Amino acid sequence: MLNADVARRRDDAISRGVGMMTQIYADRALNAEIWDIEGNRYIDFAAGIAVVNTGHCHPKVMEAVTKQMARFTHTCHQVLPYENYIRLAERLNSIVPGDFAKKTIFVTTGAEACENAIKIARIATGRNAVIAFGGGFHGRTFMGMSLTGKVEPYKKGFGAMMPDVFHVPFPMGPHGISTADSMKGIEKLFKADLDPNRVAAIIFEPVQGEGGFYEAPTDLIRALRALCDKHGIVMIADEVQTGFARTGNLFAMEMHGVAADLTTMAKGLAGGLPLAAVTGKAELMDAANPGGLGGTYAGNPLGIAASHAVLDVIEEEQLCARANELGSRLKQRLEQIRSTTPEIVDIRGPGFMVAVEFANPSNHEPDAGFTGRVRMEALKRGLILLTCGVYGNVIRFLAPITIPDAHFAEAMDILEASVAAARQG
Repeated sequence: MLNADVARRRDDAISRGVGMMTQIYADRALNAEIWDIEGNRYIDFAAGIAVVNTGHCHPKVMEAVTKQMARFTHTCHQVLPYENYIRLAERLNSIVPGDFAKKTIFVTTGAEACENAIKIARIATGRNAVIAFGGGFHGRTFMGMSLTGKVEPYKKGFGAMMPDVFHVPFPMGPHGISTADSMKGIEKLFKADLDPNRVAAIIFEPVQGEGGFYEAPTDLIRALRALCDKHGIVMIADEVQTGFARTGNLFAMEMHGVAADLTTMAKGLAGGLPLAAVTGKAELMDAANPGGLGGTYAGNPLGIAASHAVLDVIEEEQLCARANELGSRLKQRLEQIRSTTPEIVDIRGPGFMVAVEFANPSNHEPDAGFTGRVRMEALKRGLILLTCGVYGNVIRFLAPITIPDAHFAEAMDILEASVAAARQG
């Protein structure tokens, strides 16, 4: 079986609306390595977009899922509940930032988590409006799209977005946007378009994912916290991509010493199985009536079992410390590459959530073409990379935090060779 043959079948069978970053069809994977159906080996610096932080097929995660599969795969927790669902909620209530009583709900995807957080904020406050940020990404449902601050490819052609969603600028140092600009954007919004007493929630990513790995400065997060407290607004931290050791902490908000009222999570929560959650202040989480929250597959037993194993692995293998170590080594190598690559304008990101941004040296404009060439050159050499950013000029590095040192070093050599080749061509 060849990748090209399957690709042709895919074109005939799958909607063109489902984007594809590669034409590599996976056959098997282990930790940070993937082999395709032709037997080619790749080092995975995507991790399913920050999902398998604990690596592909981690033995403890696989064992937990296998044991659960032998018992039952689905009952719907709203019909026949199970203890490990409750135990996982207890664990999240204890580890999510915030020195207050917390409760949790489980859903299936990050988009669902964000939607439910908005539902909770609205019913708890009796208000409708939501403030989000340019460049943010919160999902592909209609509320998720509305919250997302990027038109291409997420909003274009899909018609009117949900009402009462407003966007303000997010700090982006390389593009001259500061915390002061963000707060002025909110101030102008309150003066011109929106009574703050109508705002149910402000939602933000502590580090923007699709938007380009721009980190929310501590002064912004503190200013948002003060603003929310002043006006009775619910503060929502979208930790879908930042959660579970990726940033060198279990949650990115730990870096800032500020707690959100609600935290959304998914991706790395269950090591590759679909599971998402909202954890937050108990009084907010209890605002909805029974039946108002949930879902048929919400808190699926296999995902719950996997998540318990993921949390165990993070603790036992000290993956927060490992993320900081790997991120530091990656940044050092990128700085070495930068010395001979004037296209690099920024290297950033906490822990092992690192990105490099490229611009044209002659006019300093974002250079998506060069970025794409680096990605493709790396792919030809066996390294899977992802791009992101509003301008498509950022490469983000999301390898499993469990990647062996030898594979990490091999990936760094491929990356350096790929950047050099992109400069030549």
